[in-house]
Amino acid sequence: MSKPKKYVYAFTDGGRDMAELLGGKGAGLAEMSGLGLPVPPGFTVTTEACRAYLATGSEPPELGIEVAQHLAALERATGRTLGSADEPLLVSVRSGARFSMPGMMETVLDIGLTDDSVAGLARATGQDRFAWDSYRRLLQMFGHTVLGLDPALFENLITRHKEECAVKDDGELDAEQLRSLVGEYKALIREESGAEFPQDPAEQLQQAIRAVFASWNSERARLYRSRERIPDDLGTAVNVQAMVFGNLGPDSGTGVAFTRDPATGAPGPYGDYLPDAQGEDVVSGVRDALPIDALRRELPAVYAELARHLGTLERHYRDMCDVEFTVERGTLWILQTRIGKRTAEAAFRIAYDLLDERRVREDTALLRVDGTALNRLMFPRFAQRPAGAPLARGVPASPGAAVGEVVFDSRSAVRRHEAGARVILVRRETTPDDLPGMVVAEAVLTSRGGKTSHAAVVARGMGTVCVCGADTLTVDPAARRLTTDSGIVVCEGDTVSVDGTAGTVHLGALPLVDSEVRRTVETGEREGALGDAVLRALGHADKAARLEVRANADTPADAALARRLGARGIGLCRTEHMFLGERRVLVEDMILAGDDDARSAALRALLPLQRDDFTGILRAMDGLPVTIRLLDPPLHEFLPDLTELSVRAATDDGADPRTRELLTAVRALHEQNPMLGLRGVRLGLAVPGLFATQVRAIAEAVVRRLRDGGDPRAEIMIPLVADATELRLARAEAEQVIADVARESGVSVDCPIGTMIELPRAALTADRIAPYADYFSFGTNDLTQTVWGMSRDDAEASFFPLYLDRGVFATSPFESLDEEGVGVLVERAVTMGRAANPRLQTGVCGEHGGDPASIRFFHRAGLDYVSCSPFRVPAARLEAGRAALGADGTNDTR
Repeated sequence: MSKPKKYVYAFTDGGRDMAELLGGKGAGLAEMSGLGLPVPPGFTVTTEACRAYLATGSEPPELGIEVAQHLAALERATGRTLGSADEPLLVSVRSGARFSMPGMMETVLDIGLTDDSVAGLARATGQDRFAWDSYRRLLQMFGHTVLGLDPALFENLITRHKEECAVKDDGELDAEQLRSLVGEYKALIREESGAEFPQDPAEQLQQAIRAVFASWNSERARLYRSRERIPDDLGTAVNVQAMVFGNLGPDSGTGVAFTRDPATGAPGPYGDYLPDAQGEDVVSGVRDALPIDALRRELPAVYAELARHLGTLERHYRDMCDVEFTVERGTLWILQTRIGKRTAEAAFRIAYDLLDERRVREDTALLRVDGTALNRLMFPRFAQRPAGAPLARGVPASPGAAVGEVVFDSRSAVRRHEAGARVILVRRETTPDDLPGMVVAEAVLTSRGGKTSHAAVVARGMGTVCVCGADTLTVDPAARRLTTDSGIVVCEGDTVSVDGTAGTVHLGALPLVDSEVRRTVETGEREGALGDAVLRALGHADKAARLEVRANADTPADAALARRLGARGIGLCRTEHMFLGERRVLVEDMILAGDDDARSAALRALLPLQRDDFTGILRAMDGLPVTIRLLDPPLHEFLPDLTELSVRAATDDGADPRTRELLTAVRALHEQNPMLGLRGVRLGLAVPGLFATQVRAIAEAVVRRLRDGGDPRAEIMIPLVADATELRLARAEAEQVIADVARESGVSVDCPIGTMIELPRAALTADRIAPYADYFSFGTNDLTQTVWGMSRDDAEASFFPLYLDRGVFATSPFESLDEEGVGVLVERAVTMGRAANPRLQTGVCGEHGGDPASIRFFHRAGLDYVSCSPFRVPAARLEAGRAALGADGTNDTR
């Protein structure tokens, strides 16, 4: 008989290796309990219970019994009873998913307070005001979180009370005023929900657990998971824990501490502290927190104990830890620990500082950074220190530099972003409902909060520039403006510049320059701890990687940049870019040629220009492979627009013969769907001499470089092959031209010839194509379009947002490879191709070659190289190394 499923675990029964079942928070509480840290007792309802609730709409039948049993054990451990009229036990109910989702799901504090137990709490603590304030907090949280009432309804009532009492802060309301407010809150709940606030503590607990379960599928949680690529089917655990109170006077308080600075990675305790406050006061940003050193001054013994526990946790987890704590009348309680979220800069510095401290191994250090983080460090910064005083100063919560138009709400941010504007989201403080605006914003600016406020934590996790707590700014969302303490008014649509490293805000657009990290990567010269860490990570990644990283580059300048950034060759050189500008007229001549002689004359004119192009690129990549794709786009792309020509022909009265000839040619070449028409290898076979001219230019460039003492390694790519016969014919022509050039020059020319696999049929018949190919290069952009049957440009302009919102796409298949569809074709083509041609090389030249998740797939699929734009090369190098070490993309220590 199978053992009944267990849905509830006491903190003392779990551990860090149970995060999938207990969630990150529950596993952390269990681990700390095992380490002997001062953790308030409690229990965790598992993610399995949440998944069962979400699937059926009700809790598993056993859950109620298990919760009651563990609650009874908690009451025995604390010597108090939930809802007692004498000395009541109060509990918190908090979410805790496998991966950290700060502020995305729900929390309810002070469960167990009723009309009877509030008096018991007052007697037990000796503080009437504290008891009624706790009851007020419960009603407010319960009404919004559990009953779904508009939080503004509660805020309006407390605001009215403060105005009537002529006070500014909630903390200035006395016990009688809070008692009156509690009565109004209960009436509000009755009127808006149609039911009384439950006076049965067990019912409060049951409803709160359900609300946390349901919050897993809230709009903001789904959006956050989509943004962070967290699976939707994990569910959240629920942690029920005895309450401890930081708002019992000056010897009490609450805070969040990091074992290292999450913005820079500098070692030492770092964080925020609020005396006489509860935890939500810190994370909400409604009160400006003090630096953690304030705790050292006010309660030195507590600070020393906290520092010891921080050291214990960092040594145990071998990583930077994020710790929530409460001080209750001089007694320290640790409420949570997790691997702390950090900026990209901090991720690199922490990983390699821990390596130097012999806390982690070299492979571990590399696995704790990633290509996404490195890309963020390649972003620009302000060119110079701004002249004059800044508009405002605040807490530098997430570094970097950003310029954009001011907007005052999330909806406006999204709307302006979709219109093509760069936006700066300005709020008093952010809430989880602001996430859509934060996702699209260049920077987030708040007038309240610190480094551990909601705005700071979420922005840091997304790599978005953020300045918090700029308290000299008066933010007025209704009037769509902010005002500085000196009277300067900034209205919506005005441009500001935000420096997330210095914590400053400036009026107007400041010029930006490339980052120091990019300069370090290009030159190899170490600049400080960050530059040193980045170069060490890249060096180790290059040694570990099996995948080679090449670049997509079409000019000698791009090729040289790619090489400086570490590219090991060019995986895609697009020759169509060489036919634009002043050369377009030569292409027109070729298209308009009435006979073979005229066409040959036009091609002869193009030959030396192409040869010079290829010579320069081969020189820049001397000794490294350069894969040159022969002309791919349809010819009409090199001709004027049909409408434009028609107008010209009509207005010229037929005086210009070339206009009439071009118009005739454009009409003749017009196709309903050019992407699937006369292009690629079809063009090479249909237009005599076109591919032959390009191959000759390549071969002659090779000869020139060899005579100059170079080491050219040109590779010829035949595009858009769908059938082996196409490649056989195109290859035969190319081989004949290469032989001709070798014979004419007396120089041996070796140019491997391969094809781009960008059509499903090519992938499915790879075994027939491979004997005629020295390599396959997967054009995953077109392969994605043809597999999905959609044009990228058209889809992204129309139904893509709907598909992302409705969950059809977790992420765009043009951003990260569709492993279930396109990926299967890639794997099949690699397997079949190598079976038919064991010497076949395989690579990727679509932009998926620079996407971290896609790179991990290509490594697993056994490809030889990836190729991406030059600026993505460093991140691709890093991911290639991490893939070889087994990175799976679920690392949550970034």
